[in-house]
Amino acid sequence: MSAPSAEDLWPSLDESLGRQPCFPSGPVWSVLPTLKGQMADMLTEMKSRYRRKKGTYIDDSNGIVHIDESAIIEPGVHIIGPAYIGPNAIIRHAAYIREYSWICANALVGHSSETKHSILLPGAKAPHFNYVGDSVLGPNVNLGAGVKLSNLRNDGGEVHVILGGERVASGLRKFGAILGEGVQLGCNAVTNPGVVLGMGCMVMPNTTVTGIYDSDSKIG
Repeated sequence: MSAPSAEDLWPSLDESLGRQPCFPSGPVWSVLPTLKGQMADMLTEMKSRYRRKKGTYIDDSNGIVHIDESAIIEPGVHIIGPAYIGPNAIIRHAAYIREYSWICANALVGHSSETKHSILLPGAKAPHFNYVGDSVLGPNVNLGAGVKLSNLRNDGGEVHVILGGERVASGLRKFGAILGEGVQLGCNAVTNPGVVLGMGCMVMPNTTVTGIYDSDSKIG
């Protein structure tokens, strides 16, 4: 089993939908070390832009925050730059958007959900009480309520992926989950660091997931 690429996980990705990251060749998790540089270049070009709204806190003291004018930002949201929120994205009440969150067009971050150093590709949804750290959510992914994408080993060591039954070093200390398009995770599921789920995978509620799974796998 070889490491999946961006083309394997998101073959129908529509690059016309707002700004999206470039995915390097090689294992799909190789995008994570490039995210800061890609965002810095994009945001420097686009510059800071957002509308102040009562009850919403935007901190751009350490990096540019760019929010598309068509995005919906509800009261109680806290956004820390650098951050990008694309066309028609929705950020619901009490969401916490931390540094290097790239929220693409039509994506959703919901009530009491937190994102950090992560990409939500167009149509991805983290709608209820979710944690998304050092992760990539593909188009039309949906996280059930309470889903957590764990990004750090308990001992703080390098994250390994399980590839062909063997542990393979990722080169990353923080690496959450990378989810192919259409993946569905049931309520209160947890992914251990270094999970990659192929297109259309379904994770049952209350399941803890480890490893790499082929498309259309049912887990739990």
